[in-house]
Amino acid sequence: MRNVVGLSLLLLAGIGQHELYAQQDASVVEHGVYEVHLLLHGIGTEEYSISDDGTHRQMAVTTSTNDRGMKHLVSTTLDFGEGGAAVRLEQHALAVPGSPPPNPGSLTEIQGSAVTVREGKLSRLVTKPAIAFPGLGSMPASLQMMMMRYWLQHGRPAQLALLRASPDAKPVEIRMVGHEAFTVRHKVIRLTRYTITNLIFGREVLWMNDSNRVAALMTFAGGLPQEEVLDEYASALDGIYQSGVRQEMIDLGELSHSMQPEAGGSFALVGARLIDATGAPAVENSVVIVRNGRIAAVGAAGSVVVPAHLRVIHGEGKSLLPGLWDMHVHYSGVEFGPAMLAAGITTARDCGGEFDFLTQVRKAIDTQHMLGPRLLLAGLIDSGGPLAFGAFDIETPEQAIEAVDLYADSHFDQIKVYTQIKPEILRVITAEAHRRGLTVTGHVPQADDAFEGIADGMDMINHLEFVTDSMLPKGSKETFTPAALESERGRALIRLLVERHVVVDPTLAWGEMAGHPKSIETASFEPGVDAAPFPLATRFRNIGSTTVDAAAFNAEMAANEKAVDTLFTAGVPIVAGSDTDLVGYGLDRELELYVQAGMTPLQAIQSATIVPARVMKRDGDSGTIEAGKRADLVLVDGNPLNNISDLRRVVSVVVDGRLFDSRKLARSVGFSR
Repeated sequence: MRNVVGLSLLLLAGIGQHELYAQQDASVVEHGVYEVHLLLHGIGTEEYSISDDGTHRQMAVTTSTNDRGMKHLVSTTLDFGEGGAAVRLEQHALAVPGSPPPNPGSLTEIQGSAVTVREGKLSRLVTKPAIAFPGLGSMPASLQMMMMRYWLQHGRPAQLALLRASPDAKPVEIRMVGHEAFTVRHKVIRLTRYTITNLIFGREVLWMNDSNRVAALMTFAGGLPQEEVLDEYASALDGIYQSGVRQEMIDLGELSHSMQPEAGGSFALVGARLIDATGAPAVENSVVIVRNGRIAAVGAAGSVVVPAHLRVIHGEGKSLLPGLWDMHVHYSGVEFGPAMLAAGITTARDCGGEFDFLTQVRKAIDTQHMLGPRLLLAGLIDSGGPLAFGAFDIETPEQAIEAVDLYADSHFDQIKVYTQIKPEILRVITAEAHRRGLTVTGHVPQADDAFEGIADGMDMINHLEFVTDSMLPKGSKETFTPAALESERGRALIRLLVERHVVVDPTLAWGEMAGHPKSIETASFEPGVDAAPFPLATRFRNIGSTTVDAAAFNAEMAANEKAVDTLFTAGVPIVAGSDTDLVGYGLDRELELYVQAGMTPLQAIQSATIVPARVMKRDGDSGTIEAGKRADLVLVDGNPLNNISDLRRVVSVVVDGRLFDSRKLARSVGFSR
């Protein structure tokens, strides 16, 4: 049997697929290569072979990716018998120079009805159901192909049990949802489209050809949209992707029709503590009247008359706030909408996603009242070839202008620049964006520091690190400490941020989630993980660093909190964003960290309500609870002015005048809250 690791290294060395195929063992009966895309940008390959020597059947898979310089090499091996029944499944990451140490692998062994499963730190012994297939947190396309073949051979059951290390794993639900044809090399090919639920958070879209090979799939198992396509169908990827987007809109329609509002049209919210985010003191017994998507009246009970026969929603003992804004999301699937609404998020800024999906889901939410927050879009632009992030890989001024104009013509709100852009291209992007009425946010490009990025036209900066690193001496390899805030460069940068009204979204919570030592349990700082659906919970329980110790991590978090406090006190606009943190709950954690940093709870709330509304020029109709504004509201148990964590206790959310039960929204996409 061939060495899959050696094969992958040969591929990286440039040896062609056909040369390699000729070298394979005679026992190889099937072979294929998938192109792997992240945000429609090629980042690597997945290669598989199936061998059968008459006594032993095995599929060997090597996945090799390079995402923005982060290299990963993963080996997956499946031993199977008659009918595709699995006997043994193993997956482990291989060490790659320059990349973090790999996580512990996974192993599933099946002996008769006894199954032993180990995934990272979890393990269990389970009795195998009659029909079941082993699962993984990251399922390569070729392994999903084997799962699909098994499902087809066993009569397409409504549910297929997954053998996982936790009993919380739900069975997958596979649905055949359509057929379509594409032209590849002047030949018409026929594919069958499926959706798969419970393998990841939400639904995957997968296509099989008439030979029962997976032709392509769309997923966001790693937190961002990802596509895989069998190399022989690579020329049809755009058409396949468009088909997937159409399917996601169908899925969104199904979700939305299954979740009707509890109230709409005209109704009154009475008795709640009103925290209107204007800065005024809370009103302990309030009345808010909603009519046709707008706030018709608001005030203390007794000052606002509730018309006879108007439906009344009681909020006694609860707090009513403006709908929350999440200013840094990567909206990667239609299930994000209900999850974010359940957390009280009624407006979200996407900071880099897939053009067609985002524009279509925004339209569905705005014009068809589908489930989801109002979406503001920042169009992603990067440079750098293999190191680029996203589909817009820009190298010339002409390309830069064309990309900005495409986003502007499609009613994006901003441009988001990324790390590899050269200063001369950044200046073209910002000039054209400003000419078209767009602002520019993003990463400070690698060739610049924050001083230069602002001089080149950046209006906003994503991630605190791009600010704090620029306070250190140019070219310094030092680690940021609070002392840098008082340095000459630190004080100068703070003055510049204030003078130019540059907005910062720090994403402290994502830094905490991604960088915490694995010795610190995720639930100790993010209890929302316990309510998350199994695929999400597994991902976030296993995320973190194996090389950072707790003392160093705590010192880094304390330094970052001090930086946020210093910037905020100086007058730098701070807006809250969760990035790819736990959907919904990540914003709650961000606000908790702001309070920990020194903001009052009201100031933290304003960073997710009126402040982002102002910086996005939407404060005329959003961000506070005032008559005439959009009826975007959130009702929570408790008093977040006393305990900011009460924002986690959402009871109801009102989006564009429609009131939904938070728990029902959450459960519709697998959360248990």
